[in-house]
Amino acid sequence: MHKKPILTVKDLTISFGNNEVIHNISYHLNKNEILGIVGESGSGKSVSSLAILGLLPKNISKISSGSIVYNNLNLTTLSSKKYQNIRGNKISMIFQEPMSSLNPSMTCGKQVEEILFQHTNLSKPEVKAEVISLFEKVKLPEPQRVFKSYPHEISGGQKQRVMIAMAIACKPDILIADEPTTALDVTVQKDIIKLLKTLQEETKMSVIFITHDLALISEIADRVLVMYKGNIVEQGMVSNIFKSPKHNYTKALINSRPSLDVRLKVLPTIQDYLNDTISTEIISNEQRKLQHKNIYSKPPLLEVINVEKTYFSKSGWFTKPKAFKAVNNISFKLYEGETLGLVGESGCGKSTLGNAILQLDKATAGQILYNGVDITKLSKTEIKKLRKDIQIIFQDPYSSLNPRIPVGEAIMEPMQVHNLFNSDKERKEKVVEILNKVGLSEDYFNRYAHEFSGGQRQRIGIARTIALQPKLIVCDESVSALDISVQAQVLNLLNELKEDFGFTYIFISHDLAVVKYMSDQLLVMNQGQIEELDDADTIYNTPKKDYTKKLIHAIPKGL
Repeated sequence: MHKKPILTVKDLTISFGNNEVIHNISYHLNKNEILGIVGESGSGKSVSSLAILGLLPKNISKISSGSIVYNNLNLTTLSSKKYQNIRGNKISMIFQEPMSSLNPSMTCGKQVEEILFQHTNLSKPEVKAEVISLFEKVKLPEPQRVFKSYPHEISGGQKQRVMIAMAIACKPDILIADEPTTALDVTVQKDIIKLLKTLQEETKMSVIFITHDLALISEIADRVLVMYKGNIVEQGMVSNIFKSPKHNYTKALINSRPSLDVRLKVLPTIQDYLNDTISTEIISNEQRKLQHKNIYSKPPLLEVINVEKTYFSKSGWFTKPKAFKAVNNISFKLYEGETLGLVGESGCGKSTLGNAILQLDKATAGQILYNGVDITKLSKTEIKKLRKDIQIIFQDPYSSLNPRIPVGEAIMEPMQVHNLFNSDKERKEKVVEILNKVGLSEDYFNRYAHEFSGGQRQRIGIARTIALQPKLIVCDESVSALDISVQAQVLNLLNELKEDFGFTYIFISHDLAVVKYMSDQLLVMNQGQIEELDDADTIYNTPKKDYTKKLIHAIPKGL
């Protein structure tokens, strides 16, 4: 299939100031091959790939030693001018976040045209024809419409396809794909993976595919290298690494993702593998049945009856507003101590439903009964009281924390608003207790949000939510931005807190593996309606609807 490497990285060391972040790594990329680089945030996978393109931040970073050789050319010695001929032309990159990589003030067509004008001698009509054909190649619906659209007018998956079209426009020898599917639904992710594999087979280009998800790598790569704290800890053929991983870190990456077959009581984390403290205790079907008998024998805590949410869009001065039903006639019951999983693709209405239950965005029709009271009819003062009982953990902990106040104060704030405890001294003691509960120490009380990692921020978000001792918590995609092992820690934490405090969860996510692991009942949503509602295991083992089957089929399973 291939033999001669097209790219060789040898003894590469990269430092930021006095801090060495990549330690002497060596690997090669063959012609016509897909190489997977896997590791979590901070492992150095993106930094080492940006070095290939000469995109490391100028004044603060330096390549202390080593070489990056592409077709007998040492890239570390190139001038900026020479790099311009290679970047985007011979070596191209798809970035993780298409929204921030595309220019919001230019149409999608223009952005791809720019690259072709820069690197080819095609005429204006030829360039336009080439872009349309690229849009067809990456399977964009209505290429002519996307050509004229601005990035905000198309979906996340479509933006990612525009990025791919841009990356392959000049038929590069090497394509670096940096977490290109992290923010996408499983079904869209499956399409993008399939697309990249097809394009690679057609064009015979070499691909470096970077991700923190090993199961995903197994579906696309030939070889894989595993990075941890700036080192390559393991590399080899994908099948070998999956069947017999040598390093504990690799074992942890493979096993921290919730299994679809057995339900472990506690998910293993990287620390468990490194310290050899793995628990293999499982929740049996019998235990689950008993638990459910107990939960469902009481009256429901929350009852959603025929809820609808309609949005109106005005498209012009004299046109009638168009009605769009984001949530269409939804009914279900939620019981105390239960976790209800709410799953579906982006745009299916799951967050809108969550916001209606939280009274953040009022339902257009229907009733929402909390402890038998219809909360859609409450006054502002009554809603403020209700806020103590029904809370939310947001998807992005960073944007939901105030960057200007220390995190301890951010956790105390809701306690003050709801007059919990007698004094700030008591509140502070309580906050320290809660910080310990979510696995953070007292020292963190006076630190600011930017000083924490993604996983730690999510713990602070959880601490702030539980500070009010609510009864019902809506978790809105609250682990989707986290690394696999951090995700495992946060899921364990949520389950632990549920046991300690008797919380009831509505767990919203597009990741079926996670939802199945967490949930008692599962509600599958599609285009504002309920597709299926049943026990989580029943739905996974015997899905009735084609849509549910498609979602399950799209989960990366590993080898």
